[in-house]
Amino acid sequence: MKKIRISYRRVAVHLGIGAGMAFLNFALPAREPLSFALLFAALFSGLDPFVCAAEYLIASAVSLSLAASLSAAAQAAFLLVVVCVYKRFRKKAGFERALYALVAQLPFIFLFPHAGYALFSFDVRLQKLILGVFLTLLCLLFEGGMHALLHRVFQCRLPAGELTELALMWLFAGMGMLNSLGAAAFYLVSLSALLFAVLLVKGAPAVPLSAVLSLPLCVLDRSLVPLAEYTVFSSVGILFAGYGKTAASLSVFASFALAMLLEGLYNAGTAQIVLTLLACGIPALAAVCVPEKFFRRAEKALLFYREKTLPRIAVNRSRRAVGEQLYEVSALFREIENAFESDPAPNPAGGQIKEKLIASLCAECDGRRACERAHAFEEMDKMIAVGKAKGRVNLIDLPVGISKVCKNSTGLLFSLNRLLAEYSKMALELESAREGRRLLARQAHGISEILKDIALAQSEEFVFSDEERRLYTALSRAGILSSEIFLYGEDASYTVSMTLEADAEGRLVGEVASKALGVPLSLSEKIPLTADRACFIFKKRPSFDAAFGIAARTKEGETQSGDTHSILKIDERRFMVALSDGMGSGEEAHAVSDRTLSLLESFYKAKMPSETVLSTVNHLIAFSAEETFSCLDLAAVNLDTGIADVVKIGSPVGFVLSGETLQVLEGESLPIGVLDAVHPACLRVEMKADDFLVFMSDGVTSAFGSNSELCAYLSRLHPLNPQSLAEEILDNALRRYKGRAEDDMTVLAVKLTKSA
Repeated sequence: MKKIRISYRRVAVHLGIGAGMAFLNFALPAREPLSFALLFAALFSGLDPFVCAAEYLIASAVSLSLAASLSAAAQAAFLLVVVCVYKRFRKKAGFERALYALVAQLPFIFLFPHAGYALFSFDVRLQKLILGVFLTLLCLLFEGGMHALLHRVFQCRLPAGELTELALMWLFAGMGMLNSLGAAAFYLVSLSALLFAVLLVKGAPAVPLSAVLSLPLCVLDRSLVPLAEYTVFSSVGILFAGYGKTAASLSVFASFALAMLLEGLYNAGTAQIVLTLLACGIPALAAVCVPEKFFRRAEKALLFYREKTLPRIAVNRSRRAVGEQLYEVSALFREIENAFESDPAPNPAGGQIKEKLIASLCAECDGRRACERAHAFEEMDKMIAVGKAKGRVNLIDLPVGISKVCKNSTGLLFSLNRLLAEYSKMALELESAREGRRLLARQAHGISEILKDIALAQSEEFVFSDEERRLYTALSRAGILSSEIFLYGEDASYTVSMTLEADAEGRLVGEVASKALGVPLSLSEKIPLTADRACFIFKKRPSFDAAFGIAARTKEGETQSGDTHSILKIDERRFMVALSDGMGSGEEAHAVSDRTLSLLESFYKAKMPSETVLSTVNHLIAFSAEETFSCLDLAAVNLDTGIADVVKIGSPVGFVLSGETLQVLEGESLPIGVLDAVHPACLRVEMKADDFLVFMSDGVTSAFGSNSELCAYLSRLHPLNPQSLAEEILDNALRRYKGRAEDDMTVLAVKLTKSA
């Protein structure tokens, strides 16, 4: 036996249409069949034609007239034939639908019993003709509203035209409900819709809906008082919605009870008072009892009424495409790295030296046979090995086996030294080429890592956030109206974008947003959109802020200091400070120091890995000129954690002053450029609020004589700000030099403070 599957959605739709048809027939005083407009809309929206026709015939019974029922039957039969013909030929009705609706009014004009309205003096049949034209227009309007209700209302944002059509359907159905069931039933339905809209929207859009819900009362009472009352109901509900659904429900009920007092309800009979108050009390109780998950699901279903999804989808697609392309480019640079790391050039062979030596010197020698019998050529390998190690050979390096039999030992040494010089030159050139390849490989690796990180960041999609509604509500309470709110990112990349009035106070908006979201935010950027609108971008405020101080003195007799410093904001959450001391003083030392810091700044701005940065800068400085070296103190500080990654290369001690504690930062590596490969001292220091980081050039530290004396001096200081600390240290060092700068002197101080 075949099972019959029941579609509860279809059953609910037809029950709603049946009830709507019944109410519509009570909308006008003479019980005119306004339900025909709903029948027309249902049939041309794809609903079951026979069920809809049956509902229309049942609804026509409210007229209690056989003639009215015959008129309804004729109208239903005509539309059934039209719809079935179109289905048979699988065609869709076009503009001719208006003609069908107009023709279907003929049974109404000639059969429907109607005494006419005394307000109009012309013939009753002419009045019915005018009503027929009105019903035709209503059919077309109801069709648009029905299509939106069935297929679009929970799928997308409805345009203003469709919302107006739905409002018109409610106007006539509400009037019929008031005329047939009374005010209590109308309040029950309309206040239920209002309260649930307030709890779902929790914002200004609920107010226009409340105005629409009041329209039937306004028309029948010929007064705007209901409009004002419903506006107050929704406004009070929105005001208390932030405190929970119970508070919002009670506030709406209380405002309704007060409105009924002003209307004189409590002078009526007990039954009417109870029924009227229950009409608001039941929706309030239902809203409190409905599970929270229902509201969450409904909010997601209505998300598009507050969020423009298409721009976000377009942005995500663009970001994903850019991310994929960057990842491919990253893979390309990784292949370039692999290609440069491979070493196709062989090392110069020692065997070639021996072959050339024999061919040039021993080939025509008369004593060659004697050398061969004495195995002197095997002894030659030992001499060549010593020569490669020393760079040249002399008489004491001649093996005994060769010195006894060789007739031209002087010529042998001369020729071998010449070949060893060629070998050394070739090896040096080859090693330089290899080092150049390794340098390019490291650069390719760094670029590959940067591109890969950017690709991963760009591939992260922007998703909808439940926090946006909370922020919108908080801003509304503060009197700040935002047409768009966009939240994305996590942790350090947490970002809030919103469209506000151009003259909105960024600090106030940031405070409201921080409190609503539970995340400390600060204004990062303000982008003008129009003359009176702007996009405000807020980012998560770091835990710390930083202040800097610098004090310097050039060596006596020099016009330019060999010390240079840098303070660089890497991104929103990290900064770098560096102090470079070029060897010597004057313009040349300054150029080396400045070049070192410029390279470091450029690499760190590009967010290249630290190990690649230091190694690359070391090689570039080493290759740039001879005997140009630079000492370096560098710290990259994370403002979220307070962790400072400190790098020291050939520099004197640095310090962290933390209350009564003094931490010494020391490294033992040679200056940058001294060796082909730098081996920096890398330290990780966790700084707290009000801690100071201090770097000094050797011109300052040397003035104190020893590190012990410098530590003792710093331990006695209780600085308030980094600038005064830097100046105090420099002044004390100068006093120890008796006011004369014996070397370039620089003090760089950094203080971490808690973010405001």
